[in-house]
This record gives sequence, C-alpha cells and structure tokens, in this order.
Amino acid sequence: MPAYNEEQNIEGALEDACEVAASVTPAWEVIVVDDGSKDTTAQRVTRVSQQQDRVRLISFPENRGYGVALRAGFHAARGDLIFYTDSDRQFDLSELRFFLPVMERTDVAIGFRVYRYDPVLRCLLSWVYNRLVSAVFRARVRDVDCSFKLFRREVLEAIDLETTDFFIDTEMVAKARKWNFRILQKGVKHFPRRAGESSIRASHIVSTLRTVARMWLRIYVPALVGRRERIEPVCPRRLMGQDIVRQQTPRSAPAHRQEPPESREADGGK
Repeated sequence: MPAYNEEQNIEGALEDACEVAASVTPAWEVIVVDDGSKDTTAQRVTRVSQQQDRVRLISFPENRGYGVALRAGFHAARGDLIFYTDSDRQFDLSELRFFLPVMERTDVAIGFRVYRYDPVLRCLLSWVYNRLVSAVFRARVRDVDCSFKLFRREVLEAIDLETTDFFIDTEMVAKARKWNFRILQKGVKHFPRRAGESSIRASHIVSTLRTVARMWLRIYVPALVGRRERIEPVCPRRLMGQDIVRQQTPRSAPAHRQEPPESREADGGK
C-alpha cells in the first residue's frame, strides 16, 4: 500500500488489510510504503507494526512519486501472489476473496470500479483515457487506473517498470499485455474518500499523454527512442528461505465464500 499524507486513513486501512489477509491465507504480509509524508503516517504505521509483526514499513525521506512507491513495495514483497491497493480506503478489501480463485486461470486480475464516487469531470476524463489506453496498447481494459490489482509473482519478475508517477498503472497493464500474460477483470465496489484528499490533478493530463506516447515507442518501436540502460525486473527472483512464514494458527475464513450471482467479470487479455 503506497501512502502519502494518509494519517487519517492509514490505521483503518491497515486494520482492514490485516483482517482480510488473515482470513484468506495463512501466509501473508502487509507492506506500507510511506512516500515522504509530511504528517504522522509513518509513525502510525510504525506503531501498528510493533503490535503486528506482519506489517512492514518502507519510508522515504522525501516524496518520490506514486510509481517509485509501488516499485519499492513490489521489490520488497515475498509472496507468490502480490496485491496492491491504495491506503485511502475507497475499496472493500474483502472482495479480494473473489479474486483469489480466478488466479488459477489468469496471471493478472484487475479490478474495475462498478460505480465511481469521483467528480463527473474526473470520471469523463477517465473514460476517455481508458479508451485511449485500450487502443494504443491493445488491451481491452475498462479501468486501467483502478488500484485493486492482483499479480502472479512471475509477472512482476518478468517485466521492468520505470514510471515514477501515476502512469505506472498503465505501464503494468501495457507490459503484461505485450508479453502475453493473461489478464482478467472483475468489478469492485468503490467508496467516497473518508478523509484526506487525492493527489491527482487535472494538470497531470498533458504530461500523462506525453508519457503514453513515450511508453508506446519504448515498447513497440524501441529503435526510435534510442538505446536505454537495462532496467531490472521490478520484483527480484526469490532465493531459498525468502518466502513468507506461514501463520501458526490461521483464522477461519468468512462463512460467506460464494461469488455473487453477477460475477462482473471481463476478459482483458489476449
């Protein structure tokens, strides 16, 4: 979970994450990457980690960007399945239990917001952007920026990520599609922000469009943008003994395990 100035949300987000993780698997961890917050976000995570040793904190001394925070979290993750979401509590993390079964037949499970609690202009811009990404990167994705994604570790061991900002969501999907990983989409609930404010601004549109063009050239016509230094895969291959220690007395899973009648599922892959 990347976090920037989320002191009003982070403790609740960690409580939700730990509860859901413990209910679906005996081997889990929660990693928070504090991206140079100016408030008490890092201190609150530290306090929680002292009571729950499965919570880990990575803290940056200054703000480095959403993409850098995500990459740091992926690099530190030790699981076979790696999930990420934001720390603003706009998703129901218990819906992760509907994502795990589909990983038997896909490599990447991407959430899409069934109904968005965002301003009308932002929803409109998002719709246009998703159509653009689908056309440019040949991936039928309904909501590329939805921060509810679950990956097989092999995907992150195979692709490199270089984006430092919010475009990293698009970069992950574009590169997974380029290397023919299977992509599946599932609808998720979306809630209004409970506290704090988003760091996404309308002024990011122009720079994002430039980044889309550069990324397309890097992926599909690398000769036109020149040689670049080798970038290592975002998730290092694990060595022996680096896996997550299993929980000794796992909690029982919630009684309600059946998927809703409307699966809200879509194929975004090949």
